[in-house]
Amino acid sequence: MARAGARHRPRLVVALVLVATFLVVEVVAAFTTGSLALLSDAGHMLTDVVGLAMALAAIGLANRYGRRLAHDEPVGRHTFGVYRLEVLAAFVNALLLAGVATFVVIEAIRRLADGSVEVQGVPMLVVAALGLAVNVVAAVLLRPGAGESLALEGAYLEVVADTLASVAVLVGAAVITITGWNWVDPILGAAIGLLILPRTVRLGLQAMRILLQSAPPGIDPAEVRLHLSGLPGVTGVHDLHVWTLTSDMESASAHLTVDDARSGREVLALARRLLEDRYGIDHATIQIESTSDGDCARLDW
Repeated sequence: MARAGARHRPRLVVALVLVATFLVVEVVAAFTTGSLALLSDAGHMLTDVVGLAMALAAIGLANRYGRRLAHDEPVGRHTFGVYRLEVLAAFVNALLLAGVATFVVIEAIRRLADGSVEVQGVPMLVVAALGLAVNVVAAVLLRPGAGESLALEGAYLEVVADTLASVAVLVGAAVITITGWNWVDPILGAAIGLLILPRTVRLGLQAMRILLQSAPPGIDPAEVRLHLSGLPGVTGVHDLHVWTLTSDMESASAHLTVDDARSGREVLALARRLLEDRYGIDHATIQIESTSDGDCARLDW
């Protein structure tokens, strides 16, 4: 079965084309109208484009290497394939979003302090409405895959945040057009920047957890060790590792010491069934060692 990212690749392509096309429109409009809110939304949309492009490239490469691994074809130095590229794309996305948010907030403060706020409300209103429509379509396209792939989730969260930002810009443009209160624009820009940050932190922490090979959420390595130790014939468990390779791909490895009366093949089958049924880990590398052979060499790192 294709990985989550590969299954939703066509939707990702359509979303990328839509967002990239409108990005050009919004950048031109931001400088034409003098709107910081539009400029901040355009900056956010730029990270959408970069994020979608990186996710698309990562999914394509991961899928290609995944097919090679599935058929035991040579993969060169990438013995795990390149599934982690999806995670790396999500992490870079988080960094870009943080940079955009910081810039927008600083620029908003500068404009308010200088009093240099002059915005054309009507063009801003039209562009904001178009931006909202584009973001809604992109969000609908990406939503089905957001819960299955971290790269797609990152792209989806960016589009959702941008959709909310477009709503704010649309309301702000209407207020500016009706009242002439141009100071609303930098305040909206700062609000959009602050809106980005919580999602950025969450996405960055998720990606960092995978890159650091921490145990998946909901899986306690101590509990896994306890259950493996309780299998019939197992006298010891060491060198246990549990990690996430990429979205929806949990892995584990362990050394199990068994008594001489128990079949290593039987213990291996029990261990694999335990990891798959109880923890959803269907890729486990288990080494069986006999008690009479003594412990294997222990690593000191």
